[in-house]
Amino acid sequence: MEKGMLVLGLVAIMVVGVVVVVESSVEGEEVSYDGRSLIINGQRKLLFSASIHYPRSTPEMWGSLIGKAKEGGIDVIQTYVFWNLHEPEKGQYDFSGRADIVRFIKEIQAHGLYASLRIGPFIEAEWNYGGLPFWLHDVPGIVYRCDNEPFKVHMQNFTTKIVNMMKSENLYASQGGPIILSQIENEYEMVEHAFHEKGPPYVRWAAQMAVALQTGVPWMMCKQYDAPDPVINTCNGMKCGVSFPGPNSPNKPWIWTENWTTWYRAYGKEPETRSAQDIAFQVALFVARNGTFVNYYMYHGGTNFGRTTSAFTTTSYYDDAPLDEYGFIRLPKWGHLKQLHEAIKSCSNPILFGTQFTLSLGQQQMGYIYQRNSGECAAFLVNQDDTKSVAVIFHNSSYELGPSSVSILPDCKNVNVKNNTRLITTGKKFNESEMWQEFKDIIPTFADTSVRSKTLLEHVNTTKDMSDYLWYTF
Repeated sequence: MEKGMLVLGLVAIMVVGVVVVVESSVEGEEVSYDGRSLIINGQRKLLFSASIHYPRSTPEMWGSLIGKAKEGGIDVIQTYVFWNLHEPEKGQYDFSGRADIVRFIKEIQAHGLYASLRIGPFIEAEWNYGGLPFWLHDVPGIVYRCDNEPFKVHMQNFTTKIVNMMKSENLYASQGGPIILSQIENEYEMVEHAFHEKGPPYVRWAAQMAVALQTGVPWMMCKQYDAPDPVINTCNGMKCGVSFPGPNSPNKPWIWTENWTTWYRAYGKEPETRSAQDIAFQVALFVARNGTFVNYYMYHGGTNFGRTTSAFTTTSYYDDAPLDEYGFIRLPKWGHLKQLHEAIKSCSNPILFGTQFTLSLGQQQMGYIYQRNSGECAAFLVNQDDTKSVAVIFHNSSYELGPSSVSILPDCKNVNVKNNTRLITTGKKFNESEMWQEFKDIIPTFADTSVRSKTLLEHVNTTKDMSDYLWYTF
């Protein structure tokens, strides 16, 4: 991890110790939260999470991906649930192969990690139709994602099916499983205004519907500042360390649902990347400001197989993530974040149980200090000036803060700094023909077709999204 600094002001911020408990009658770990963090079995937790989407890799890859995430200092694996993958036709479900979500969650549990389940069921995710199945298009009177009864009926049916499936496999933490957090809807505040009076009631309904399913773990809504209690509102983006104003209640924890590790690629556009240093700076700043849950989107992007990708998005998804499309470790990003996690975890006790103070160290320099009654102390010295290094005085000692950097002091004295060592090893050689498989498109013949028309047909209504092609023979 590169040497850097983070600063907090001299104003003491007392964290209110009100705990919201999600009741469950089933044996397992109780999951609740307060204004500092999620609380699992009575213990506050500082958690780093990784987005890995089960349909964007093969089941044979899942164990390796999760294992590498754990080695990188990850505590939680987060995934969306893909409605149109699981219910491509109304009432006909598929949970096999890459759609075997139960197997994926159990793989997370087998590695000793927690899981975060973002049900949506609208997910965006650069996925075809944002995860909504095409057959919804033919439901009479339907208007997506608003206070519309036909849509709410089908949304509730699918959400309930997923929750009941998780319950039947004892996968919620309240049952002894790994799932500690769920999400309903997705970034709705960005479009809510377009639905006028039909938007706010939908938000309230979605929250109430989700909570009523009694999963035994908290629910969240990302980018939804007015998320109704007890649902937690969270932040998405690259700069939540700077931009997030905090949750809408002092009794809710600071959660960063999507820390974008790069940017997905679109055909015709130049690739965009994000440095490990910039990611680490924002994470350290978010934690310094009171954050205790950070999820990397994506930690492994994988592949948009078949016709699953949204318009103009490449089949390779977030290839510049800490694990590349094929699951190989991408350095220095993976290693840099691993060291960041170690440095922040060395401050866990003061962060989770201490009193927070902030201290101004300059025009763009701040110190964030966490102090326990026992004297245990941790500090983040921050320089938000991206043009120059600055020397600051903290606790009668001088510290050199690099541009856009955070220096982590686990004892409020010594900077936690490690040097990176790059090691390249061969994982697997694909040097035999038996290790490759060929996929071919099935091209129908005229005799196999059944649709006849004397006029041109509208594409999507004709294919029902089962094909990108509508061929005409005259």
